[in-house]
Parts: sequence; structure tokens; C-alpha cells
Amino acid sequence: MTGGAELGRDAFDRRAWARAHALLAAAESLDAADLQRLAVAAHLVGRDAESSLAWKRAQRACERAGDLDGAARCAFWLALLLLLRGEVARAGGWLARAERLVAEADRDCAAGIFLLVPVFLEALDAGDVAQAEALASKIARAARRFDDPDLLAFGLLCQGQAAIARGDTGRGMRLLDEVMLGVTAGEVSPIPTGIVYCAVIESCLDAFDLRRAAEWTEALNGWCASQPDLVPYRGQCLVHRAQILQAHGAWDEAVTEAERARLILSDPVHPALGLALYQLGELYRLRGEPADAERAYRAALEHGREPAPGMALIRLAEGKVAVAAAAVRRMLQESGVPATECAVRAAAVEILLAAGDLAGARTAADELVRTADRMRAHLLHAMADAALGAVLLAQDDAAGALVVLRRACGRWRALEMPYDEALARVRIAQACRALADSDAAALELDAARVTFERLGARPDLVRVTRLARREPRPTVLTERECEVLRLVAAGRSNREIAAELVISTHTVARHVQNIFAKAGLSSRVAATAYAYKHDLL
Repeated sequence: MTGGAELGRDAFDRRAWARAHALLAAAESLDAADLQRLAVAAHLVGRDAESSLAWKRAQRACERAGDLDGAARCAFWLALLLLLRGEVARAGGWLARAERLVAEADRDCAAGIFLLVPVFLEALDAGDVAQAEALASKIARAARRFDDPDLLAFGLLCQGQAAIARGDTGRGMRLLDEVMLGVTAGEVSPIPTGIVYCAVIESCLDAFDLRRAAEWTEALNGWCASQPDLVPYRGQCLVHRAQILQAHGAWDEAVTEAERARLILSDPVHPALGLALYQLGELYRLRGEPADAERAYRAALEHGREPAPGMALIRLAEGKVAVAAAAVRRMLQESGVPATECAVRAAAVEILLAAGDLAGARTAADELVRTADRMRAHLLHAMADAALGAVLLAQDDAAGALVVLRRACGRWRALEMPYDEALARVRIAQACRALADSDAAALELDAARVTFERLGARPDLVRVTRLARREPRPTVLTERECEVLRLVAAGRSNREIAAELVISTHTVARHVQNIFAKAGLSSRVAATAYAYKHDLL
């Protein structure tokens, strides 16, 4: 062995990846173990082509030495890293080679169990939870038999993901916590450590466990920061940090992190780039920068992340209610990951209420409630309460809405999500106003305004300011009467209003009569003027 190889091994053990890569790459002669170190170091400093070449050399060296288990492992790691980069065909070829090597070894070996991980992922993606659970259990049992920390990390991760997919979120989270014990203790090697960190955080977000996601994101950030040369996992780490920062109200910092993630994931292009772009779009939309938001959403779509429901909410903000409603109705018919599905349902409630589709909004809200009851996640319960409260308010049940909305507000506050808490306060104010409690409504709007100002949520700030400036009505109209009045002011006939609100023409006529009586109006023209005067459009 050369001195360069010895120094490279020392740098590798110290996790000085750039120096390890430079020394090992310059060494004149490397054995199979050093070639594997070179492959890992090259991957960790972002030299993917060099890493692939080193894995191939290591695989051949192991095979020449008669170490078929080692050769199969090298083929597996190369295949897995290719899969993570989206190079499916090449990955398939290396998986096939690994399977051949395991078969030629003709004995029980750890490499054969590693090969079950892609099979598990296929079963999970196909929705075959029973098969996924069986494979996960087999991986974990074999990992303990072989006493292989990397394999055990994958086994526990797979078991946790399978449990969550089956609906047993509590057990899934316990398994993910267990795998993270080994990861944070440094028992797992660098590549699977990064993979497990990202997978656990994504699983926590999919299960709406914001507290765990935030805790493990900070741990991942610390792990990355302790290794300045590290490249592959830093971008995904920043995306997750941006998501958590947005939820907790640190929007400026979230934009900075999301933009850093975009830059890192763009060169070379990483499969997570679409997620970073979508996150930027969300932040731009919330801050009232629709042109930038739409550009980010379109770029996200180009990189595999459908801009749902963000683009539909942009269209709603532009006043294109019919376009937004058509988009969310289409989204509701499609299936996806739970987090996206629930975000779509929450957006659908807002959009369909604006479109006058009370029945559709109620269906979306009820589905959120059922999902929250099934998954028992605090974040999802808050989303469901906020959606149901909005629907009850539209159904003229201000008292019922107030109970649910106050519960939502408390849940958002416990989760430390100030923007969502402020949105709930706006609805609470509307409910209080419908119940003729103008003082309580003013207090809630003031509290919401302070939050929107601090966050820089310009569209919501404009909305809450308009609500606060509305002149007192001679007699309070119900939310349903306001809805009918808006359609009257838009020039709709009673029959058209009935069709849009899915109620009878008789009921519409009764609402119109009540509006005229309460506001002292005598014609639809006067009703239109009244709607404009009191900012009801």
C-alpha cells in the first residue's frame, strides 16, 4: 500500500471526505476495501461519476478475490445510488448483477438481504402493504442475525414505513425513533445514514408529525454541518428546514433555505429539485408574489412535482374561481401521498366555498375529519377543524363553527404554527360578527393582523384590513345571505343562484326577501349597491 492510501484511510475515518477522496484517488494502488472507501468519499463530495467508477472497480476486485458477498454489496450500493439519482435502467442492470453474484455465492449472505430493499420499495409504491411488511420483517431479522448495523437501519426504516402505510402511525413512529438511535449514535455508515435521515423526515411529514420532523431535521442539519465537505444530503436537508421554518412562521429564513436548496439540487440536477421549487412557490404565494410563485410552480412541474394545490390557490387569488374549482375537483379524483391529498382537500374547502359549491366543500372537509380520526395526528386534526369550521360558517351555523374554529386555533397555537392560527382567528371573527359580537370580532381581527404583518403575508393582511373596515350593517346578514347577495350583485337570477349553491329556488327567494328586509332594500340594483358599499364582494 502507498502512503497516500494510508493517509486517505485516516482522512476517511475522520470523515474529512474531500481530503480522503483526493488522497485515495491519487494513490497508485488500492485494494477492494480502499476502492470502496474511494467510492463512498467521491459520492459524499458530489463526484458521482468517479463514485460509480470506484464502485465498479471495487466490485471487480472483490469478485477476483472470490469475495462474492462483497462484490454483490458493491453492485447493490452502486444500484441504490443510481436509483436515488433517477437512473432506473442502469440501476436495474447492477441489481441484476448483484442478484447473479448472490446466486453464485450459493450461501446465506447479507448482500442477498440488501437486495430486498428495492423489492420492498416496489411493494410499498404498489400499495401492497402486506408484502411490504413481510419483506421489512425479513430484512430486520436477517440484519440482527448478521449483526449488520447498516442492514438493520434499513430493516427498521422499512418496518416503520410499512406500519405507517398500514395506518398504524404510532408503531411506525416508534420504529423510526429506534432506527434514529443507531443513526445519531454513529453506528451506521455515512451513505445509509444520509438516506435514513431523509427517509425518516419525509415519513414524519407524510404522517403529519411536525414535531418529530422538526427534531430530526435539526439533527440532519447538525450532521451535515459537522461534515463541511458533504454534498448529497445538504440540499434535501435545506428543503425540509424550509418546510419546518415556514410552518413555524420564519418565512424570510425559509425562503433563504429553499433558495439554497434549489441551487444545490440544480447542479447536478437531483430528483428533489422539484420539491425545492414547489416550496419556493408556496412561500412566494403566501407573501403575495404571484408571478414568482407561478414561475416556481411551473419549474417544479418540469422537475416532477405537480404544483398542487398551490397553482389552484394562485388562480383563486386572481379571482379565477371557476378555474381554481375545476383544478381542485380534478385533484380530488386523483390519488397521491397522504400529505398532498390532505393539502388538496384543505385547499378544496376554501376554493369550493368561494365557488358556492357548499356540498363539495363539506365532502372535502368530512374526508379530512375521517383521515384525522384514522391517523390521529395533531396537525391533521387542526387542518380538519379549520376546514369543518369554515364549512359550518358557510352553512349559517355560526355558533357551531365558533366551537370548532376555537379548537382549531388552540391546536395551531400548540403546534406553534402562527399563520394557520391567524387564519383561524379570521374565521372566528366572522363567526362572532354573525352572532352580533362586534367587539370579539374586532379583537380577533387585530390579533390576526399583527401576525400577518410580522410574517409578511400581504394578501391576508389586505383581506383582514378590509374585513375590519367594513361599516356596521343595519342588521347582520348571515353568511349564507351574504353568499346569495354576492351572486345577486354578480347579476345571477334566482334559478342560477339555486343551481350554483345546490339549493331550491324557493330557498333562494326566501334568502333574497330576508336580505331586502334586513337591509331595507327594494330592488336587486339597490342590493348590488349595498354589497359594494359594505365590501361584501
